[in-house]
Amino acid sequence: MLNNIVRYKLTYMIIALNLLTYIISSFYSRDFVDMDLEVLVELGALFGPLTVLQDQWWRLGTAMFLHGGMTHILMNMFSLYLIGRGAEMYFDTKSYLSIYLFSGIIGGLVSLYMHPVSVGVGASGAIFGVFGALAGFFLAHKEEIAVQSKAFMKDFAIIIGINLVIGFSITSVDVSAHIGGLLAGFLGGFLLSKSVNFLSLYNSAMLLIAVVIAYYLPLQYAQTLF
Repeated sequence: MLNNIVRYKLTYMIIALNLLTYIISSFYSRDFVDMDLEVLVELGALFGPLTVLQDQWWRLGTAMFLHGGMTHILMNMFSLYLIGRGAEMYFDTKSYLSIYLFSGIIGGLVSLYMHPVSVGVGASGAIFGVFGALAGFFLAHKEEIAVQSKAFMKDFAIIIGINLVIGFSITSVDVSAHIGGLLAGFLGGFLLSKSVNFLSLYNSAMLLIAVVIAYYLPLQYAQTLF
């Protein structure tokens, strides 16, 4: 057990941080099953009028560690437990962390574009980014690890398909954040599987995309909300 914790330390640390944040949220919400929406906003949930119009961009980071309820966090942490350990086998710590955080940020920005007045929380965008990173890795090395690649891509397609069906079926699930995170993670996984020297390039590209979207959002909000 200890060996597994050491081997997959980053995944377990992220899970622990999410669980700790959930406990804090439940304390303020006075409910361990469903979080109070106002409490989530106070703790750092994504909310367009605050994030975009009042320049509270730090919410792109805090929202990744907040969850709306017990089912929400259990589904996300179980998914991260399954997929995150695989990512730690193929990516170094810096690459894994960069992919996770940028996928969550890009997913959050896409969510703000698609849902300007909705409250957004959850690690889904970042987790889908890890899914995407593994897909990018296996695609980049499909010839060398053909058997594992085919098996993973089949499982990957099934998992993504199920999540998208659930997302389109349940209105509270933000599919746009999933897709944004997935694409950001796929790009990172493909590049960084070629060489870790591409990490600076990936970070710069993601930062540039984030800045461009963040610059455009206030203009878009001005047209749609006023």
